[in-house]
This record gives sequence, structure tokens and C-alpha cells, in this order.
Amino acid sequence: MANTGIVLFTILLIAVAILSLYSVHLLLMTAKEGGSLIYEKLGEKAFGWPGKMAAFGSIIMQNIGAMSSYLFIVKYELPEVIRAFLRLEENSGEWYLNGNYLVVFVSIGIILPLSLLKNLGYLGYTSGFSLSCMVFFVAVLIYKKTQLPCPLPFFYEHSSNLSVNGSDISGLYALRHNTTLMDFSRADITPAVTSSRDAHHSTGVHFKPHPDEEEMCRPKYFIFNSQTAYTVPILAFAFVCHPEVLPIYSELKDRSRRKMQTVSNLSIFAMLIMYMLSALFGYLTFYEKVEAELLHTFIKVYKFDTMLLLVRLAVLTAVTLTVPIVLFPIRSSITTLLFSGRDFSWTRHLLIAALILAFNNMLVIFVPTIRDIFGFIGASAATMLIFILPAAFYLRLVKSLPFSSWQKIAASIFLVVGVIFMIGSLLLITLDWIHNPPGSGHSH
Repeated sequence: MANTGIVLFTILLIAVAILSLYSVHLLLMTAKEGGSLIYEKLGEKAFGWPGKMAAFGSIIMQNIGAMSSYLFIVKYELPEVIRAFLRLEENSGEWYLNGNYLVVFVSIGIILPLSLLKNLGYLGYTSGFSLSCMVFFVAVLIYKKTQLPCPLPFFYEHSSNLSVNGSDISGLYALRHNTTLMDFSRADITPAVTSSRDAHHSTGVHFKPHPDEEEMCRPKYFIFNSQTAYTVPILAFAFVCHPEVLPIYSELKDRSRRKMQTVSNLSIFAMLIMYMLSALFGYLTFYEKVEAELLHTFIKVYKFDTMLLLVRLAVLTAVTLTVPIVLFPIRSSITTLLFSGRDFSWTRHLLIAALILAFNNMLVIFVPTIRDIFGFIGASAATMLIFILPAAFYLRLVKSLPFSSWQKIAASIFLVVGVIFMIGSLLLITLDWIHNPPGSGHSH
């Protein structure tokens, strides 16, 4: 939202949600007529080996991206939670405050055992719990917006290391009106922070009021910059549930296409509301100073805050419990591709899960920013799974409708839009990488 503006973001979010729903409808129709509930098998029936490999490659890429994004959150947030529990002012560099170590421990101790179960049934409970954790996250985000003034001290140059205790938000107001504030964690408060015209009389330091104080706190409705190119791929990435649709469909009680479509409609609508609220209130709290990892931005405002600590724990729980759900389709894709027709083997089941987790841990430790993973995978794999593959499989496998029917024409347009969008997004992201190489520090 900070890179598109409120109105443009809302239009894009709703558009991607509707397209995602239409794409689930195409997928369910194709599964019915194609006679298979396995994505790769549908690809094989439609286009032979290339179709199977396209489905396999897209599912693997998308889900590895999703797993990496969840593990990124563990890497960034878990050290902060431990630091808050130990009441440490700064991250003192001990091994147990190192995100790279912690993500490996969480992968081995929690995610791997959960990934060893044989079917998805039990994950219904953990994902229900995860969802309630995210609702709590959104509620706290809305509450914090009502508590924090604007502009916040770190909006000004050179003052990004100021923070206050969660209990004394009034301190921020005190600072803006040039009263003494002892609650800040650093003594070297920069003169630029104050907005008082006459402050230099009392301090002996001459400094100017900030001219864009109002500008800093004015929401933008339409923004176009080099980062806008990432928006649609990231939104596409956020709405991809397609690899999980068929496995969940196959495990539904009293299975029917209508029932699965209702499940998808409710899920995507719930996500739409939560994405909209978290983006809106995150943006209206920090404006263009909001970071790619929203919770991380709060570290610049609070040293210790119980409510934010609970949110961090809730988000960590949610993402940790979601990783095994995402691992399932990757493992079943690998099993279908390499070991189809073989009997179930616990050793193979364990080894594949361990290898997938090891690969994801390497990605999370060595890739500089979460946005680079989101952008690239959103533009490639997510576009394949939302637009290109469901439309192509539908056109090829649904024989009950003539090609001139409006359903087939709509699917053809959907396919063309997907191809244009994929090429355009990859081109814009590549250009941005050329001008601002990943890891160069240019993140907004």
C-alpha cells in the first residue's frame, strides 16, 4: 500500500481476489471432467509430460516461496520475542538471539515432526488456530493505530534508534511539544525531532521546524514508483491456494464441487478482509516509513510492549503451524513425479520432508530480503497457478462445452491476461533488480 496508495491497492486487491476465485472454479470444473484430483495428473492428461512438469515446477516454486516467507518471519521475530522475555535493551549477539540458528531449531523441533503425519486432516485444527492468531494480529494493529501519534520520532532523519516503553505513549506527544522525556532508550535525541520553533533559546542549539510534518502524515491514494511493480505479483502470491485446493477437496466429507467452491469463496473473502485491514492500518500508522516486515517497524517505537509481544507469539505460532500444510503438496508432487506406483514408505516420507526443510532453511539464511522471493515467485509460479495452468487445462480437458461458448471464451481471455501479466511483471522486476540490486539496501 505504501508503494501504490490506498485506492490503487484496494482495486488491485479486490481484482486479484476475484480472479483467484474464478481460477478455483476453472480448476474444480477441470478436475471433474479430467477425472483426477491431482494437479500434475491433470497437466499430464491435458498436455502430456510438459503439462505435468509445468504443474510440478509451479507448485514446487510457489510452496517453497511460501515456506520461505513463513520461515523468514520466524528468523526476524523469534529473536525479538526472546529479547523481550529476557528484558534485554539491545540484541546482545548471543547465539540464542541469532535468527539463523533459531529458524533451524524450529524447523527440526516443531515443523519436521508435524510434517511426518500421513494426511492433512489434523492440520484443520492447527490452521484454525493459526487463523485466530492472525485475527488477533489485525485487532492489535487497529488498536495501536489509535494509540500512536503522527509523525512518530523515527520519521525524522537520524532518529531511527529512538524507542519508548509501551506504557508511555504520552511521551511521544511530550517530545513533539519540547518537554523533557526520560523514557527514551537513547540519550542522543536528535534536535530534528522537536517541532517547537523556539527550542534553540532554551537549549542553545539552533534547529528548524520540520516543513513536511503534515506531508508525512497525509495518506496517498495513487502512487507509482519502482516498487509498484512488486504489488500485483505479491498479491497474486498472497491469494494462491490452488495447490492445496485439490488435496483438501479429496479429503472433504460428502465431497461435491459446490461445497468446495463455497469453502474457497469463504477462505478468499476472509483473507481479502484481513489483508485489507492489516495493509490499511499498517500504512496509516507508519505511512511511507512502513517496512516490508510490518511487525519489525514497531521495534522503532517500542522497547517492550506486552500486547505486541503476544502478537509476535501469535504470528510465530501461526506461521510455524502453517509450514507443514505447505510442505504437504511439495512432498506429494515429488512423490507423484519420482515414485508413482510405489508403496508408501515412511523412510521416503521423512527424507523428502527433511530435504525440503533443509533447502528452505538455506534460502532463508542466504537470501537478503523477503520481498525478492515474493516478487519473483509471485510473477512466475503464482501467475502460472492462478491464471495460466487452470485456464489452459480447462480449455483442453472440458469437452462438454463448445469452444465458442462464453465459458471457453472467458477462459481464453483469462489465459491471455495471465501470459501478458507474467511477462510484464517479470520484465519490471528484472529492470528494478538491474537498477537496485537485491541486498543493496534500497527497499522502498
